[in-house]
Amino acid sequence: MALTESTMMDLHSAAPNFSLPSTDGSVVCLDDFNGAKALVVLFICNHCPYVIHIAPALKTLSDEYLDKGVAFVAISSNDAESYPADSFELMKKEKADRAYRFPYLYDADQSVAKAYSAACTPDLYVFNQDKKLAYRGEFDATRPTRISSGNYSSDTKATGASLASALDSILKGKEIEGTQYPSMGCNIKWR
Repeated sequence: MALTESTMMDLHSAAPNFSLPSTDGSVVCLDDFNGAKALVVLFICNHCPYVIHIAPALKTLSDEYLDKGVAFVAISSNDAESYPADSFELMKKEKADRAYRFPYLYDADQSVAKAYSAACTPDLYVFNQDKKLAYRGEFDATRPTRISSGNYSSDTKATGASLASALDSILKGKEIEGTQYPSMGCNIKWR
């Protein structure tokens, strides 16, 4: 694993389009989120310790904000041939095990990750109602602690405070204030 920071797409950029297969058997595209008060696009995967670290808080936070009219969509762009833990079949299991209510999509050719300039897992993008980028960066300031190769500890539980603050500002019709810090995690496993 190579620890990587997000590349921080330019604020006010339009959300790049996508049309990808979902773990529920459907195909999900950007236009499916028309009418959402905000759209959170997350690049995640099944095996990354940084994603595993935020997963419980992501479930809680997404449930809260879905009920407020915010849409969420997660995308895995990892090369599943080289990293079988991120296969489409195991994505289905991950979504079910975590009880995520949002779609979990597979970007097999990695074109969507490239369009978003995604670099790591997790990598987060929040678009306003007009699908213009309002926030990109960290879920919160917590990180898992590396004990040894492949072993991590979460001394501090993730809360999603940075993402929640951004969503609260958008829902109030305000600009997001303060510094937006990059996300940090495993690099996307490119082909």
